[in-house]
Amino acid sequence: MTPQPRMQSRLERSIARAVRRRRIFPYLAGVTLALGLLAGFLVTLVDRKDFPNFGTGVWWAIVTLATVGYGDVVPHTPWGRVVGSAVIILGVTFLAFLTATVTSYFVSAEQERGKAEELRKREATDEELRELLHRLESRLAAIEKKLDR
Repeated sequence: MTPQPRMQSRLERSIARAVRRRRIFPYLAGVTLALGLLAGFLVTLVDRKDFPNFGTGVWWAIVTLATVGYGDVVPHTPWGRVVGSAVIILGVTFLAFLTATVTSYFVSAEQERGKAEELRKREATDEELRELLHRLESRLAAIEKKLDR
C-alpha cells in the first residue's frame, strides 16, 4: 500500500513559495522583529525589576536574538531566564537559517550557471549534428541520383 501524500498547511505553502521566489530573507527578518517585540513584552511582564519598561525589554530581546549579549540588562527571575533561554535558542536558529539561506542562494546561482552552460553546449552539439545530417543527406541524394542513371 502506498502512503497518502500529506496535505501542506497554508504556512508550508507560503514558505515553499518564498523559497522558490528567493524571498525568504524578508520573512526571516519579519519573524525576528516580531519575536523581538514579543520577547521584549514578555520579559517586561515577568521581570519588572530588571526590565522596568518595554523599550528596555525590546533592547534586551534584540541584543539576545542577535546573539550579541552585551550583558547590560539581564533577567534574574526564573521566568525571565526561561524567556531568555527561548530567545537565545531562537536567535541562534535565526542565524543558522540566515546562513543556510545565503549559502543556498550561492549554490543555486552556481547550479543555474552550470545548467545554462550545459544547455549552450548541448545547443552547439545539436547544431553540429544537424549540419552533419544535412551533409550526409546531400551525399546520399547524390549517390541515389547516380544509381538511378
